[in-house]
Amino acid sequence: MWTKALILAATQTLLLGGVMATAEPFETFETAPETRWSYVADTVMGGVSTGNVQFIREGQTTFARLEGTVSTENNGGFIQFRRALPDAADADAQGLRLRVRGNGQTYFVHLRTTGTRLPWQYYQARFETSGEWREIRIPFAAFERSGRLLRKTVRSEALTSVGIVAYGRDHSAQVDVSEIAFY
Repeated sequence: MWTKALILAATQTLLLGGVMATAEPFETFETAPETRWSYVADTVMGGVSTGNVQFIREGQTTFARLEGTVSTENNGGFIQFRRALPDAADADAQGLRLRVRGNGQTYFVHLRTTGTRLPWQYYQARFETSGEWREIRIPFAAFERSGRLLRKTVRSEALTSVGIVAYGRDHSAQVDVSEIAFY
């Protein structure tokens, strides 16, 4: 069973020099990412958060940048960018690998599966950012379900979408993501 300390260590691991084998990313934001990713905010349900997603190239690195202002006014509290997955992960996938940087705030990954049928259902895991690019790994066991009607754990072969989310508190958001892969 995963302990909170082990989950936090796994999600905050900085991998150096190929210490661990990694799967090829399913997203590098290089070719027409705007056709795969969409921006969503709490305004769809009356909230007042504002923001956007941009696709940027800096030198050899392409990435998505989610930025804006998250407000909990009017029962709101999120901005996100989301992608439907054309294929689920392999059944033996253990988690999600991301290459990220940001403004030192906490952000979230939201996963949806074939079992998350209602708009407010998802599995969520947090990650921390800094001003430097780093790779993080989040085991599927670290994702928490949004409600008791969902399975307790994420099944990789049931995944249907992934979202990067600024959520849950009033703050200015800026998070960059250059790669996403299953491991």
